[in-house]
Amino acid sequence: MPRSLSPDAFVYDLIAAAEPTVSPDGTSILSALGRVDRETGRAGSELWRHGIDGDGARQLTWSGGKNGGARWSPDGAAIAFVSDRVGAKRSGLFVMPADGGEARELTRSWQPIGDLAWSPDGRSIVFTAPFDPENPTGTPPPADAAPRVRATRRIDYKQDNRADGYLGDVRTQLFVVDVASLEQRMVTRDPVDHQFPRWSPDGRRIAVGLSNRNGMHSQLGLVDAATGVVAHVGPEDGVVAAWAWSPEGDRIVFVGEPGRTWQLDFFVYDVTAGAIRRLSDDLPSAPDVGYATVSAPAHPVWLDDRRVLFHAVRAGRSGLFTLDVESGEVATVQAADALRAGLSVDSAGRFAVQAHASLGATGEIAVVDVWSGEDRVVTGHNAAVLAEAPPAAWERIEVRREPYAIEAWLLLPPGFDPAKRYPVVLDVHGGPNGFYGHRLQGVQQTLATAGFLVVFANPRGSGSYGRDFTQQVTGDWGGEDYLDLMAVVDAVLERPYADAMRTGIYGFSYGGYMTAWTIGQTERFKAAVCGAPVFDFESFYGTSDIGHVFGELQWGAGPREGAGWYAARSPSSFAHRVRTPTLILHGEADQRCPIGQGEQMFVALLKAGCETEFVRYPGASHLFTGGGQPAHRADFLSRTLTWFRDHLGGPV
Repeated sequence: MPRSLSPDAFVYDLIAAAEPTVSPDGTSILSALGRVDRETGRAGSELWRHGIDGDGARQLTWSGGKNGGARWSPDGAAIAFVSDRVGAKRSGLFVMPADGGEARELTRSWQPIGDLAWSPDGRSIVFTAPFDPENPTGTPPPADAAPRVRATRRIDYKQDNRADGYLGDVRTQLFVVDVASLEQRMVTRDPVDHQFPRWSPDGRRIAVGLSNRNGMHSQLGLVDAATGVVAHVGPEDGVVAAWAWSPEGDRIVFVGEPGRTWQLDFFVYDVTAGAIRRLSDDLPSAPDVGYATVSAPAHPVWLDDRRVLFHAVRAGRSGLFTLDVESGEVATVQAADALRAGLSVDSAGRFAVQAHASLGATGEIAVVDVWSGEDRVVTGHNAAVLAEAPPAAWERIEVRREPYAIEAWLLLPPGFDPAKRYPVVLDVHGGPNGFYGHRLQGVQQTLATAGFLVVFANPRGSGSYGRDFTQQVTGDWGGEDYLDLMAVVDAVLERPYADAMRTGIYGFSYGGYMTAWTIGQTERFKAAVCGAPVFDFESFYGTSDIGHVFGELQWGAGPREGAGWYAARSPSSFAHRVRTPTLILHGEADQRCPIGQGEQMFVALLKAGCETEFVRYPGASHLFTGGGQPAHRADFLSRTLTWFRDHLGGPV
């Protein structure tokens, strides 16, 4: 019988190809191959290059611990990338020949360099880096100096997954460096984050995302590359999430919305007229716009003067689509049982390259021939590991709760025997407007391959199903979304091999909220694992980095105006009646769902006489389960598995 995909294997054996990019001539792919060193426990990455069909792979970088963010020069002759080889806690920008060889340093910084983009003539590179007006050089203080006193007057003074979480007036700015002379200049200074720069075809302007209120709102900025003067596109309370210049530079197509409905659409901006025209209204899919501080958006790509290629997710499945910028018509190019990320297209508009994950693979690279529709996964980085420890088998489930069909997936353990009875664990996604789909998830796979039935669903409020479905959770946390999830569990428990007496629930972030809410509403679950929950709406509003914006958008009011609703829908109001044994897991540096939420829950459950354990991860942000310390990630998976094993047992 094959072995389970253990927490240790998931963290230390699997590797990932990050940010794959295709060469301008469409013959080669560049990516950063990341892995964790078992001996040191440190995550690292090196640049690799291989052919468009996956053949001829060879390593390009050998120095430093982390090399990534690579970009081809416009002529394909050189590669720009970021490396930590310049020293501990420093970031360097380098250029090397595309075939490998000696890398030349262009600049270095005490702050992390990112978002590289070559100018159209190949002479300059724009990049982003955090800038502190009180410490322009970014030089760290002496080791024996007292920590700097922090004073602020701005409400967005902190953000999860940024340094130690405290920002003050530090924001990412644009810098341009001349590749030949190494002359460097700071281009922007406005006290907002500037992200993902894209040069205009004539090289005179740079389109950049202007993020405000910790990314809850954003605009597009058109920056004069010479003077730094910025023209704003879109309302201040809207969203601009991905964009692309037309071939002639007269238009910019962008993904966004004028307000906040949690469903993005397409717009086109006439650069000369300064006018915005809406191209779509309620896309049935969710365009891939990345995740702030973690991954860049999949910027759309103009195939010609009228058609734009974009990546989006529909019902948990990735697809490539074309958008007609005149008619707004959307056509499908390709769709797959996968959740892919990013989008890189060659100069001819033929090959589209993306990072690939599915319920049977992870960390790979997929290539789609846009002309023919052919779709291939061209790498097999993790094939050997997953052959020895296969992922769980899966099937799709649909539960009807009028007026919606609720989509879910059920994972079956290796060697599944329908004559046995298996414990069942419900996994609830975060967001609440996130979604699950065709991707290997650590918690799901470590549980399923260890003998559990694992079910995960997209209840109303989940993204990738259109605006109406996505908005159903607004003002109704713990309402119909909760009933959707219970209906999915009921459907699974109708199967003779699912043991209704041994059910568990797991969730993180909004999934943690739903876990905390559920065990306060029912005793049907015999074990719970609650990760970084939203436990008390009022305290979350004032302590989360986004609570003061997110709370009003999601719940309809602040804590004073919505006091009654806050109390009625906060898990804290019902914690006194919880009897489900509960494990609480939380990062101590979490600014999104601050550690105080877990602390409140722990004390409330102890006072209620409930069996509970509280696990804290020092220095860990809200996102540590995906990109934090490898030892913490493995511990998180291991504790989750052990808790459910101890309280639910295995197949009988």
